[in-house]
Amino acid sequence: MFSVEVWPENWTAWSLFDALQTQWRAGAGGVVGLDYGVLADELRAREIPHEEHDRLRAEVRIMEAAALHEIYAETEK
Repeated sequence: MFSVEVWPENWTAWSLFDALQTQWRAGAGGVVGLDYGVLADELRAREIPHEEHDRLRAEVRIMEAAALHEIYAETEK
């Protein structure tokens, strides 16, 4: 386990990304991305206003892309 500092303005997006940590989709070639159906469920369950959903999805996608980059960088070593 590791610790990271999360700025307050990023906390909601980070907590959503963290909640999806077991929701990765995988194919024959490995991990391909997060299950965004689960993200929609999580947004509703947390009663996050609909006006914030697009921004939060975009922020989660940024973290997903960074995670995928690291995952595949490790497999290339």
